[in-house]
Amino acid sequence: MEDSRERARRVLAGAGLPPDALTGVRPLGGGTYNTVEELSLADGSRYVLKVPPPPAAPGLRHERRLLVSEAEFCAGAAEAGVPAPRAVSVGDDASAPYLLMTACPGEPWTEAEPADGERAGLRAELGRQVARLHRVTGPGFGYPSGALGPLAPDWRTAFTAMTDAVLADARDHGARLPRPVDEVAAVLRAAAGALDEVTVPALVHFDLWPGNILVERPAAGEARIGALIDGERMFWGDPLADFVSLALLGDIRTDRAFLAGYGEAGGRAVFDTAARVRLALYRAYLYLIMITETVPRAVGDEHGRRVRDAVAPELAAALDEIGDLS
Repeated sequence: MEDSRERARRVLAGAGLPPDALTGVRPLGGGTYNTVEELSLADGSRYVLKVPPPPAAPGLRHERRLLVSEAEFCAGAAEAGVPAPRAVSVGDDASAPYLLMTACPGEPWTEAEPADGERAGLRAELGRQVARLHRVTGPGFGYPSGALGPLAPDWRTAFTAMTDAVLADARDHGARLPRPVDEVAAVLRAAAGALDEVTVPALVHFDLWPGNILVERPAAGEARIGALIDGERMFWGDPLADFVSLALLGDIRTDRAFLAGYGEAGGRAVFDTAARVRLALYRAYLYLIMITETVPRAVGDEHGRRVRDAVAPELAAALDEIGDLS
């Protein structure tokens, strides 16, 4: 079986980089699906290598070919001028898929918690970067990986396929949701008309929790956003969907600094009734994923219980809000 160092040398050679220059392979934490490693080269350059689990490994329907979506995110971020990894090489061969990217400066927000005096400025900068991301548009709606089929011509069709897929996953894996799967499906279906307001497929990262936001502290100058990383959950859809992970288990409307920066860079954040319905739909979708994925991940009883205790009430609240507003 190929070990990490052999795999790294093979990937470097395939990317046109000197395999003999490899000086180190270091596992990186934080990922829950792919194997992630940092590759160090003799000239001081660093790369990040992602390798998915074997095809037979249990997972969710939308997780097939995630690295294709991440490469699409990298390209979109480059187009938007937003700091993010750059895709160097993509191996889409089913026998040995991988994604090689440049490494980015900084530490995850969760490990480099900003001081009180830094937080507002960083959140405003983050808002400006996310607004720039949302200017990038795609050729259709949905996951560019094709995991759930080809891109759809409208957002309602795409998002319905996305929620149908995770609900099917919940059934298959016996996920412990706060309400029966059929009841959840009925609530989501009844509110689908609100999705028709979205007519432009924007780049949505959909996993911008603090662990995927790097904070860089240069030797001179103030702390800044080093990069937005782990764009493997990216899809083309409603920009409002990004507000869920940006305020994970919370309410983006309380983040005044972020919203100010988002507006300064041209982002539109209006929370009328239709927008609130859509935001609740996206919260429900993310929370369904968070609960369901603990089963195929085999995270263990204690961790699974912690996730359910934190997320299930938020999922129930989102479903209640959808029902009330619809």
